[in-house]
Amino acid sequence: MPLPAANLSVGDVARRAGVPVSTLHFYEAQGLIESERTGGNQRRYHRSVLRLIAVIKVAQRVGIPLAQIKEHLAGLPTGHLRIASDWSSLSSLWRAELDQRIEKLTHLRDQMASCIGCGCLSLADCPLRNPQDIAASGGAGARAFE
Repeated sequence: MPLPAANLSVGDVARRAGVPVSTLHFYEAQGLIESERTGGNQRRYHRSVLRLIAVIKVAQRVGIPLAQIKEHLAGLPTGHLRIASDWSSLSSLWRAELDQRIEKLTHLRDQMASCIGCGCLSLADCPLRNPQDIAASGGAGARAFE
């Protein structure tokens, strides 16, 4: 049985990565992945793109925006195949961001539970209703600012 080619067609990559061809075109347009062109102008991807697409998909699944994924991928060393330590550094970055997001959401959930639980939705005390209200200390009603 012959060894698979180092470069894969767009259809091969789409099938093996489990994404539509349009996703590959989009990722390429966004600068997330790269291809080379044949003499007949067909895209050919290095087989390492399969790992990269898997990482992009996982990052998207946990809510990392594509712009941030691109920024972090650009920070990886170039000129060699990416190795486990490269992916580990990305994972650490994204884990810290996810931990911060979880902390914020937990705090918001706890505020919401106490706010809705009390039933008042107080304009004076509710941190969810109007958290940045600088005029609240002046009492109810409209305020003129100069």
